[in-house]
Amino acid sequence: MSPSEEDEASGVHCRLDELLAERGMTLKRLSELVGVSIVNLSILKNDRARAIRYSTLSAICRALECEIGELLVRAD
Repeated sequence: MSPSEEDEASGVHCRLDELLAERGMTLKRLSELVGVSIVNLSILKNDRARAIRYSTLSAICRALECEIGELLVRAD
């Protein structure tokens, strides 16, 4: 694995897509509820985010009525 690939492989998987589907919620609606752009939520949903603010994480979990451990899981 090259250094750039290592940087991209965080070992964390975001289950945002699954949680949205379970709740019948769209990315657009989540964006409205948490005040985060659809683009940034999409980056998170596709496991391309390198970081997330605690306030954003908390807002997403509040909107989805889930715990952090339901949203973010180890990918290895």
